[in-house]
Amino acid sequence: MYGLTDTGRKREQNEDCIALVPEAGLVIVADGMGGHQAGEVASKLAVDSIAKYVVDSFIDSAKAPNPALEIKSVGEAVQQANRAIYELSRQRPECAGMGSTVVTVVFYDDKLCVGHVGDSRLYRFRFGILEQITQDHSVIQELVSRGLATEEEARESVSKNLVTRALGIDPAVLPDISEHNVMDEDIYLLCSDGLNDVLADGDIEMILTEHGRSLQTAAQTMVETANARGGPDNISVILVRTGQNFLRHKEALLKGQKADEEI
Repeated sequence: MYGLTDTGRKREQNEDCIALVPEAGLVIVADGMGGHQAGEVASKLAVDSIAKYVVDSFIDSAKAPNPALEIKSVGEAVQQANRAIYELSRQRPECAGMGSTVVTVVFYDDKLCVGHVGDSRLYRFRFGILEQITQDHSVIQELVSRGLATEEEARESVSKNLVTRALGIDPAVLPDISEHNVMDEDIYLLCSDGLNDVLADGDIEMILTEHGRSLQTAAQTMVETANARGGPDNISVILVRTGQNFLRHKEALLKGQKADEEI
């Protein structure tokens, strides 16, 4: 796993937030929205809340295995993050109206579970071909899905960043949760729209083809390329290369929990 987040060239603050928890097979990208740095608060709250909930559920499962653990944990974690952001936005006037997109992925055995809300994305790069796994919750995506706009028109649309779902806007949210099989040497990309709004899928595919042996180089090249093209938004990238039968490091999770308790 390798992750990178960058403010970009036009924004003063970075309202994206990312998390990588290798021992849990967990990665998260969130893109906040809201004035007075409230977007930064929302995205960090989303990431922190989801990470804690998922890791805690995995620690509990070491004592009592749950066959549907990943799907259940991801769905509940996203719902809890939504409630946390919504409640804080109502308690603090400076946070009113804040929200966040999120894409959360858990890798386990030969599968992954992804939960997402908004237009942060998950892609898969397999056999040299890039494929978008998630579908944006956005106005323009609804038009594309209904055949009222093309993918090319969507990329140029002034309304391409208008999301139809986000964490913290309403008391409850409906995340899309799905499970997928993984293969050896797949590369998975999580990103905020600051990347895919600037780099077309073909650009990302080319970078992974040329630099995919080094996740760090590939991620840095994506961010540098987006910035070279103006960097109009915050840019976040997480890359994960998979192997078969990933096993959680339960001892590392338990050790981390003990350290938190001692703090």
